[in-house]
Amino acid sequence: MPIYQLFATTPKAMETILAEELQALGIKHIKQTLAGVAFEGDLETAYRACLWSRTANRILLVLSSFEVKTQDDLYYGVKRINWFEHLQPEGSFAVSFSAQNSPVINNTHFGALKVKDAIVDQMRAKFQKRPNINTEQPDIRVNVYLHGTTAQLSLDLSGESLHRRGYRDINIKAPIKENLAAAMLLRSGWPEIAKQQGSLIDPMCGSGTLLLEGAMIAADYAPGLLRDYFGFIGWKKHDAECWQKLRTEAEQRKAAGLEKLPVIVGFDQNRHTINAALTHIDNAGLQHKIHVERRDIGDAQPAESWKPGLVICNPPYGERLGDEQETAELYKRFGDTLKTRFTGWKAAMIISNPELGFRLGIRSQKPITLFNGALECKLLRFTIEESAFFTPKAKTQDERLDQITEASKKQSIDAGADMFANRLKKNLKKLSKWAKQNKISCYRVYDADLPEYAVAVDIYQSEQTWVNVQEYEPPKSIDQHKADQRLAGVLAEIPRVLQISPDQVFLKIRRKQKSTDQYEKHGDSGVFHIVEEGGCKLLVNFEDYLDTGLFLDHRPIRLMIQQQAKGKRFLNLFAYTGSATVHAARGGARSTTTVDMSNTYLNWAQKNMQLNNMQGEHEFIQADCLDWLATEAKQPYSRQYDLIFLDPPTFSNSKRMDDVFDVQTDHVSMIKNAVSLLAPGGVLYFSTNFRRFKLDSSALSGLVIDDITADTIPEDFARNPKIHYCWRIRHGA
Repeated sequence: MPIYQLFATTPKAMETILAEELQALGIKHIKQTLAGVAFEGDLETAYRACLWSRTANRILLVLSSFEVKTQDDLYYGVKRINWFEHLQPEGSFAVSFSAQNSPVINNTHFGALKVKDAIVDQMRAKFQKRPNINTEQPDIRVNVYLHGTTAQLSLDLSGESLHRRGYRDINIKAPIKENLAAAMLLRSGWPEIAKQQGSLIDPMCGSGTLLLEGAMIAADYAPGLLRDYFGFIGWKKHDAECWQKLRTEAEQRKAAGLEKLPVIVGFDQNRHTINAALTHIDNAGLQHKIHVERRDIGDAQPAESWKPGLVICNPPYGERLGDEQETAELYKRFGDTLKTRFTGWKAAMIISNPELGFRLGIRSQKPITLFNGALECKLLRFTIEESAFFTPKAKTQDERLDQITEASKKQSIDAGADMFANRLKKNLKKLSKWAKQNKISCYRVYDADLPEYAVAVDIYQSEQTWVNVQEYEPPKSIDQHKADQRLAGVLAEIPRVLQISPDQVFLKIRRKQKSTDQYEKHGDSGVFHIVEEGGCKLLVNFEDYLDTGLFLDHRPIRLMIQQQAKGKRFLNLFAYTGSATVHAARGGARSTTTVDMSNTYLNWAQKNMQLNNMQGEHEFIQADCLDWLATEAKQPYSRQYDLIFLDPPTFSNSKRMDDVFDVQTDHVSMIKNAVSLLAPGGVLYFSTNFRRFKLDSSALSGLVIDDITADTIPEDFARNPKIHYCWRIRHGA
């Protein structure tokens, strides 16, 4: 038998798996490439690869390789092959053409036509007949891959992609292809588990692809055995006797393998997909070998008689399910199921978002990259044992509260919580006296004084007392279970120390700010309360947003604005809920202008003004403050203000902004534009809470700038003097 140059294609990132698979089939001279695996062998080797490869897409028999610098080079390169050796003049063929980085041909349809013309012209010239084009099941399928200026011309022995095993109903679309499912099983150690009679369970089995591929691997069932068409069946050099011998051998191996098949079970809550799975199982001749039933993921459980083995699934990705929160909840439930019912098993799953893997709460081995179509995914593999379990960090307010509630139910409150309680009492004794003397009703009473209890506790007093607790996200080095215990202790002690109902305590999780998180909605209660500050009534909300609507550390600057506002024109930029505007109006400002990009907060600011019955010239502008400033600064008769408060966020990539805002990068131009609106003798107060902020004084050298940070840090924030920075800016002489 002649030796052929052969090439197996495979989905991206599966080349190594395919090479190992071909090696296991006894194939030698294997060379792995980016596009697949090259190897050598006789016709029996090529047939064996077509019949037995579980991960290949196609098996190509290379006819020639030639240089293509012009379109004619492609035509004559194909025509040099004697096609009568492969195809009858009245036979049929199809052409597959692909090109990458070719300076000559990038249109695949045009390339395919050139190849077709070369074959048809040769046959017509020799036999006055021409072969037919058949794209479904041709006698031969010609494959041309043009990379740069090098063309590889091959016969596609597989005919159609080898992932099409023959058991799938063509009307049922699968979320993963069969060769990807096989790769998942191979990389998850299923062949060895199956030899030990370990069970296979897919708790989200869908139409059954993983179950069928798992059964075929365990039963030594050739994946190509169900197919009635390959690309070599109508080929003139086809060796029917050799092919039949291989099929007979495969049938015998399958029959022997099915006798020792382990337990294989699938669950799914959707009856339509269960029916599809049953259809595919019947098509594969595996009825009574694979059991499937309707069962929710929360009810997935092995029978006592099932030997521990592998739990594997392709759970919905965010892209498939659509709702991110719903998807996260599904993964959490799956993790809980694995922890409580599958201890001692192995598990594997493929995901497109690695973050979802953390929702399981089980540490995985090093992820393996695979591609589901064009979507990059990770195969996660787990050993289900208690030492691998952890509590994933909450991503939402409700999740965090659930974790703390669970810790409280388990009486997992930290024994050292009395230290927190003692510090809270000490702070309260000191600060409540200070607050009363200064007529302050909203203040911070604790701010991570004890590193183990990294929370901020703010008291809001009006007709009753409310407490806003902000948990600083613990570092990764802190065990999540320990963090849960400590926070549960905090939430238990606060109502006791302050003698209030637990319903009056609200929890927020504060993470490193990535965009405008503090302004994003976290709930929809719509419940507002009225508090007072410096004679101003202000609305606060403890449930719907990360912040309450009132930045307590800015109390001194707001009071300063109130004291200086009489008869002045006041501008509030990045105004948030307009509390500084209310203070300016209370102080007798002649007019106020309040600018913010959020309509929600601008409405909140207007309600604050209405609550105080403020009359006069009060303008509210919904706009990107940077754009508004830049536009107003260019006006020939720009607005003029005597008092300006500028308190931008640290960073913002809001979709409503044209560019990303970074206070460090953008502060010079922003301040210059704001100063251009400052009347002679006017004052601009600029504040930022970016801890690493450095004011570029040299770029602002024409201005009179005074650092007044120390004067604007209130007593209740004295432990945290970097809570914000503040400057007073005026025109130069």
